[in-house]
Amino acid sequence: MDVLIMAGQLILGLSILVILHEFGHFIAARAFGIKVEKFYLFFDAWNVSLFKFNYRGVEYGMGWLPLGGYVKIAGMIDESMDTEQMSGPPQPWEFRSKPAWQRLIVMLGGVTVNIILGILIFWVLTIKYGESYIPNESLKYGIVPGVIGQKIGLKAGDKITAVNGQKVVRFEDLVSSKVLMGNSTLTVLRNGQTLNVTIPGNILNDVSDLGIEEFISRIPRTKFAVDSVTANSNAQKAGLQHGDSIVAVNHKPVAFLDELHSQLAQNKNKPVLLDVKRNDALQTVNAKVNAEGQLGFRSKTDLPTEKTLTFGFFGSLPVGASRAWGTFSDNAKGLGKVFTGQVKAQKALSSPIGIAKLFGNHIDWLRFWSLVGLLSMALALMNLLPIPALDGGHALFLIIEMIKGKPLSDKFLERAQIVGFVVLISIMVFTFGSDIMKIMKK
Repeated sequence: MDVLIMAGQLILGLSILVILHEFGHFIAARAFGIKVEKFYLFFDAWNVSLFKFNYRGVEYGMGWLPLGGYVKIAGMIDESMDTEQMSGPPQPWEFRSKPAWQRLIVMLGGVTVNIILGILIFWVLTIKYGESYIPNESLKYGIVPGVIGQKIGLKAGDKITAVNGQKVVRFEDLVSSKVLMGNSTLTVLRNGQTLNVTIPGNILNDVSDLGIEEFISRIPRTKFAVDSVTANSNAQKAGLQHGDSIVAVNHKPVAFLDELHSQLAQNKNKPVLLDVKRNDALQTVNAKVNAEGQLGFRSKTDLPTEKTLTFGFFGSLPVGASRAWGTFSDNAKGLGKVFTGQVKAQKALSSPIGIAKLFGNHIDWLRFWSLVGLLSMALALMNLLPIPALDGGHALFLIIEMIKGKPLSDKFLERAQIVGFVVLISIMVFTFGSDIMKIMKK
């Protein structure tokens, strides 16, 4: 069932993005009087479709190969590789008969719609939910670094006050792109002393392998007490009660929740001695840690309170647009690190398998639409890459034509389209293989 929920959300999200992307091409072509022959969600490889119908001269349908979608524009060398149509004389309603600037607008129509959609989604989410964050100055006990954070020199209890000299206002900024893109400097307050910690440029490799929590936990350091005990758990068998404070594990002091988790993780499936403070009296109890490193109780913590900013209808627009552009910019920077070799491609790129895992195994509409917004901006960026068969490749050839004053030959465009297909299939095989290997390793 979990797999079905993830797959269902992935298919719904990608279907929305693909249909609207192709609609961008469709509406631009129709605006310039260019005939559109087919509009398909997914590919009808070898002319096999799940269903199709004709409306006003356009064949609409769904293919069986879920690798995107397409619109077949008359007089254009595209996914269909319809060379027979191209062999005849140009017709006034064909793509090739229109001025280069009109054809360029048609090619950028899909990207434009994806950008508009991304901004619209983040605008609506900002209207409905505002922006919530934990004020960095409200952290009482500092951060909890994971193995990645510890490796670069961070310690539990550190308070990070600035990134590249700029004051940190939001705790969440510590795991934002301006930090994780690397080559940044954290100003750290530790035991009354200020020091600098440098983030390496390739830190995304480790984050991809181990997860963001192993850099800096998204839960700040906090003290704790037993809140509620799970029925039939090891905590209940040990006699733990609401309000108890665990002050030591095997006589090793624990003052914070992360220290307790660390001690329990070291004693999975083992018995432990717990020093428990109850009603100002100290007692020692025997307990057993389960295979997940847990005792079986919920903690009462003193985590800082989130702050929520609300915006009006129009005030939410620049906030949403900024979030959308930030996503586009972050993806562009990430690709730049892949091209320069700072980040391995298998760490940065994901197949639909990896994307499905992001949606999770339960339906959360805030998470769903946030991811659709992120993917819309990522799709816009990917389609702008100057790879033949992508919108960016077509746009590049049109710009060259505008500079030269004459179009590139049909033979060149056909060969470029084939090369582009090979590149895209290779990338897809690579990303699927990488995600499958990650699953097998786990």
